[in-house]
Amino acid sequence: MTVSLNRRQALALGAGAAALFLTVGPRGEAFAASDDVKKAIMDFTGGKEPATGKVELTAPEIAENGNTVPMSVSVESPMTSDDYVASVLLLAAGNPNPGVATFHFSDMSGECAASTRMRLAKTQDVIAVAKMADGSVFIDTKTVKVTIGGCGG
Repeated sequence: MTVSLNRRQALALGAGAAALFLTVGPRGEAFAASDDVKKAIMDFTGGKEPATGKVELTAPEIAENGNTVPMSVSVESPMTSDDYVASVLLLAAGNPNPGVATFHFSDMSGECAASTRMRLAKTQDVIAVAKMADGSVFIDTKTVKVTIGGCGG
């Protein structure tokens, strides 16, 4: 069986293949990064699903330069010996290595607040996960649009 294609059919076939690659190809990479983020969160929380609330992640909606994007995180807690924030994990879901920082606190910290700057490779979600002394975990996520890539973009 021989198949002959004219120029229009060959161009249409090529365009279809390119469209398929662009829509399906990057998904595999995105799913891999998503799995890394899920694993990092589960490792941090000890397998518990984090609830929303208590954590407030402050990040710009648009970062003109992804090289140094300011972030701050605070957690609502009385910071007493019975009820305090033990640690906070920051993740950049779209970076090749999503783990950015882990902040540790104690009941003597007074308040749970931290700030840093991070490099974002592209537009992506930034995630803050807080682990309380009683073992409960809370999460907040913000999407930051990066107009100039921080990792060579």
